[in-house]
Order: sequence, then structure tokens, then C-alpha cells
Amino acid sequence: MSTKRFRVITAAVAALAAAVSLSACGPTKASADNPYALQQPGTLRVGTLTDAPPNVYLKDGKFTGFDNDLLVAVAAKLHLKVEFVGTDFSALLAQVKSSKFDLGSSSITITEARKKTVDFTNGYDFGYFGLDVPQGSPIRSFDQLKGKRVAVVQGTVQDDYASKNGLDPVRVPDYNSALNQLKAGTAQAWIAPAEIGEKTAKDSGGKVVLAQKQLSPAPTAFAIAHGNPKLLAALNKALDEVIADGTWSRLQAQYYPGRTIPADFKPGSGTVAVPAKAAS
Repeated sequence: MSTKRFRVITAAVAALAAAVSLSACGPTKASADNPYALQQPGTLRVGTLTDAPPNVYLKDGKFTGFDNDLLVAVAAKLHLKVEFVGTDFSALLAQVKSSKFDLGSSSITITEARKKTVDFTNGYDFGYFGLDVPQGSPIRSFDQLKGKRVAVVQGTVQDDYASKNGLDPVRVPDYNSALNQLKAGTAQAWIAPAEIGEKTAKDSGGKVVLAQKQLSPAPTAFAIAHGNPKLLAALNKALDEVIADGTWSRLQAQYYPGRTIPADFKPGSGTVAVPAKAAS
């Protein structure tokens, strides 16, 4: 091989290595074929949970639930596919921040503390806290939890609630672990999103009871990394579109049959009329 050809090949290899190195550092930059700076053009890579029905869960090998089905509809408005990846809630926001995922979907309640880590879309749902206890427990309300060991998923607003109210939280990585704490008697109560707590009680065959519900302090939203205003604006616009076309209402009826929507809750930007059937 000639010295000149060797130098050309060496330079090409070095340039390729530099390109690979640069692509591995930091978030992807927007381009004509990737206007939202996604990890893979045309595809939203989404971190979600596998064990939190009816919000987000895995069924027959497919990620589904209200949040995830809503996100698929939102992404379709933007002509994007969705690739779901299971993770723990305690790691989700950090993974979104570091761009491991383009977006987090897991009934994430908007809080001021979390805004320091990620950006949020407009809110798409409201929620309640649910208090699950073993059958026969004397605990019937949140105000009876002082001095009790209370299971919560680490990093959730239920975890925040337990800390702010001086409770004794048993922090676990996921909802199945929280239920196991309750079943094993290592926790006397479990504070969960009410829909999850309600379904868990229903599926327990009477072994677990939903003792009380109370309204969560803020709406839930999808999370994306800071510094991507074009993606944030597009998601918010598409969210309003699926509210306007009735998709949001249909999914509400499918996943939360009979649930009353608070009169002061307005999904999305709040400027789109919710079909009267869902708002009643």
C-alpha cells in the first residue's frame, strides 16, 4: 500500500471516529429530516412503566394504558412512530434529562421540583391519591397514617406527600414492590395513584381494600429534556388536536369508565372544548 493511500485511509478512519464520538455526546441536533432532534428520526423513544394499569402497563407484550395510547395518538398527529421502553419511575426523569429517552410517559405529576430536571407538556389528565390497606385494617383515611409504615414508589408525588406529612415511608422502585410490601405486612398502607390502587384492590380478591381517595395537587403530563422548544410546542399542539377530535374523550371512557372529570380541569392548553359527553 502506498504511503499516500495509507494516509487517506487513516484520515478517513479518524474522521469517522470523530463523528461517532461527537454523536455520542449530548442531545441530537435538529436537522431537515429530524426537526424535533430525536434520537432516531421519525421515532419517539419513550420511557414508561410495565406495571401501573390502567395508566401505563404491559399487556400481551404491548405497552398500553391511557397515557401510552394517548401518546401514540399525539405522535401520529406529528407523523411519528413510538418506541416504548420499560424502566423504573425512580430513574425515569433522570433518563429523560440525559436523553436516554426522548420522552417520559407515566402519569407524571407536574411539580416545581421536577421542572428543574425536565420540561413538561401541557397537562393531559388529573388524578387522585389512593390509600390501599390490607383487608381488615383499621386504617380508613389518610389522617390515620401517622406512625404507620407506608409504602410509596420512590420519586413519586406520593413519596413527596409522605415526606411532607411526616409519615414513615417504605420506598420501593415500582408498584408491584409496593403491593408486595402490603401483602407481606412490612407496610401497613400503600399510597398510590388512585386508579392503580383501585384496580389492585379489585384484582386482589378482597385481600386489599381501597380505603380512601383524595385529589392530587397538580395535573399529569409528558416529560421531555430541557432545551427542545420545537418538540414541546409540537406535542402541545398535537395534544390539543386529539382532545378536539374526541380521542382524549374516548380513551377516558375506555380506561376510566364512570369517572367524573372535575369541572375546573381543562386538558391541554385549556382552549379546546372537550366533547360534552366526556366533560359531564
